[in-house]
Amino acid sequence: MLLKYLNNYPKNLQDQIRELIEKDKLSNYILNKYPTKHEYQNDKALYEYTNEFKNQYLKKFTLSKVIYDGKINVINNALGTHTFVSRVQGGKLKAKNEIRVGTVFKNMPEAFLRMIVVHELAHFKEKEHNKAFYKFCTYVEPAYHQLEFDLRVYLTYIEIEGKLY
Repeated sequence: MLLKYLNNYPKNLQDQIRELIEKDKLSNYILNKYPTKHEYQNDKALYEYTNEFKNQYLKKFTLSKVIYDGKINVINNALGTHTFVSRVQGGKLKAKNEIRVGTVFKNMPEAFLRMIVVHELAHFKEKEHNKAFYKFCTYVEPAYHQLEFDLRVYLTYIEIEGKLY
């Protein structure tokens, strides 16, 4: 069985997930660990949630917009996007910083939403997925790497079961 969301992880981890799938225990693993979805169901709530992290860890810029975006496609390896545009308007430099989160996150556990928000905010500090980028992610969310792995397991579960919560 091809585990497309986990193909960059070591074979032993992939084998453990395959075994859970074969024994029909993947849903037990992931749903017991993350039993409920979050409460941030609209763009305003998502903006406020994201802005709290931004205010705590990245004070130097403002977020213009944070929204759920139905055009972001998990299949194309995108869970969220970030944009930063600087323009000169009337002799002043204007910055526009946006985060768009895939609508799939509306019905996921808060831990996964937190992981993607931290990931997208980290891009405002570090553009590339480098050591400094992941250092910032784990500074903001110490369990970042575990959450990223579990999110990929959860996406595998959704693909197999064809459903969210």
